[in-house]
Amino acid sequence: MHNNFISIGKILNFHGILGIAKVGYSNSDTIKNLTKVYIKKDGKKFEFTVESIKFHKKAALIKFKEINSIDELLPYKGLNIYIDKETAQKSLSDDEFLIEDLIGLNAFDNNEDLIGIISDVKTSSGNDILCIKPKEGNEILIPFAKELVPIVDIKGKKVIIKPIEGLL
Repeated sequence: MHNNFISIGKILNFHGILGIAKVGYSNSDTIKNLTKVYIKKDGKKFEFTVESIKFHKKAALIKFKEINSIDELLPYKGLNIYIDKETAQKSLSDDEFLIEDLIGLNAFDNNEDLIGIISDVKTSSGNDILCIKPKEGNEILIPFAKELVPIVDIKGKKVIIKPIEGLL
């Protein structure tokens, strides 16, 4: 979409006959407070009002006010759901960050020596993994856990990584 929108889920299928969307998601805190979402289809952005949200078997069941049947929902099956970035940031706690805000930050050790730049964040069932590209050598993978990454300063564009033998 545009830089001011982020994807928060994907319409996997329908649930029932009333056009309720079965949505895969990664952050339930963001999903449970939705009021308005956007779906991009054929180069156009469509706005939908969230009427209700229920959680069922690792999916969110979302009823949109504008969709009232399976036939109305099917054109959107397989498409991502977006919200504006500002709304997403409001739903985060102090120790949560948007992945796109972490990419490009400088990674330093405790002595403020530059390790490299965060080039990607891989998500896993445990901790997310910071992918750090040093000036020379291979990419360094660091679990994104408070014990290993005690300081994240988005405004200062840096993270501090606690050096642990074998990781750095």
